[in-house]
Amino acid sequence: MNHATRITVSTIGVLAALAGIEHGVGEILQGAVAPAGVAIQSWPDSALFRDLNGEPAMTLIPNLRSTGVLAVIFSLIFLVWVIFFVDRPKGGLALIALSLIMLLVGAGFGPPLLGFILGTAATRIHAPLTGWGRLLSSDAQTLLAKLWPWSLAVCVVVWLLLFPGSLLIALAGVNGAAWVGTLTLLAFSLLFLTLVAGFARDLHRQQAAQQMPANA
Repeated sequence: MNHATRITVSTIGVLAALAGIEHGVGEILQGAVAPAGVAIQSWPDSALFRDLNGEPAMTLIPNLRSTGVLAVIFSLIFLVWVIFFVDRPKGGLALIALSLIMLLVGAGFGPPLLGFILGTAATRIHAPLTGWGRLLSSDAQTLLAKLWPWSLAVCVVVWLLLFPGSLLIALAGVNGAAWVGTLTLLAFSLLFLTLVAGFARDLHRQQAAQQMPANA
């Protein structure tokens, strides 16, 4: 199993699931009212979410409370799956399917997008990664393999700065709208870097395992 890829998917996946749950809570608190359309806001009247534009989402359910309940339920399923079952056969595809459901029942746009990316990466948890071996030079593989744990740590910190960090900024009365876009771009950039670094680290493990019988 590609452990670095597995750890990256599970770690960032937990953050995606918690963000989806938070969307659902906001929708539940709006009550059993019909949304104005497919596009909704999870927290339309909260000053804490002003820098996040009330946290946009979408729903196919004609009731905001029911939308929120389903968002919480499927985000919890996502959470359990990404922690315990993502390395099973078809585990990555299941994560992608859960992300699609989350998108349609009000879990926001960011959490499902993260889920799609992580689900795609999870399909490589048991893969040989030979394509990455051809794409990356030996020096690049070594550098990225060493970088992976640091990249993962910084990636988690940046995602936490985005949420709930943006809420703390709003709570302090500071206009953090300009920071939200910057942090979002940085968070996704670091996610892709961390995933590639994880692939490189797993590729190193695979190559070392292949060489062991020859050196025995």
